[in-house]
Amino acid sequence: MKLYYKPGACSMASHIILNELGVSFELDKTDTDSNTTEGGGDFLRISPNGYVPALVTNDGDIITENPAVLQYLADLSRDAGLAPPNGTLARTRLQETLNFLSSELHKSFGPFFSGVELDDARRKKADAGVQRRATHIERSLADGRDFLMGDTFTVADAYAFVVLNWTRFVGVSLDAHPKTQAYVARISARPASIKAMIAEGLMEQAA
Repeated sequence: MKLYYKPGACSMASHIILNELGVSFELDKTDTDSNTTEGGGDFLRISPNGYVPALVTNDGDIITENPAVLQYLADLSRDAGLAPPNGTLARTRLQETLNFLSSELHKSFGPFFSGVELDDARRKKADAGVQRRATHIERSLADGRDFLMGDTFTVADAYAFVVLNWTRFVGVSLDAHPKTQAYVARISARPASIKAMIAEGLMEQAA
């Protein structure tokens, strides 16, 4: 398999899951501004929409869109427990969560990555948008669960972690959401997350 990724972008969720699975895969860093890959390819030939992630399977099929890629990877190994079985209510709940992460939490960071400098009023509005979605995460964790779906780490946690981790780079505080803060720290400490962050240049390898 090959994962087309951009360092620190939402594609890191798939990178984390590939590490969790312990399968063999290649990485090809992608510049989504120029639509070129580190391997010298035209990324638009891989993903016409021009954004990551894009996963090339062992059969040569191309999968795009984070929820689809993540669920495909989870289904490669039922024993890994990264997603409930298809056809169950639990799987529907996972899809519900992935859709929230994609259409609500992820999109709420859009103003910070628009390339347009935010004045105070726009920054305040963008911050409020993130806080509103983070409140939903905080509420989901209110019963003391370690992960979004309960006691088991799933692909939803990889995605949520990557997006919530963006708060460190755009200057959004999660102080009003202590359970969410602890959740981010918990996912960041997983070996698969550390390995992905080192590979993508977001943290240095310990000596």
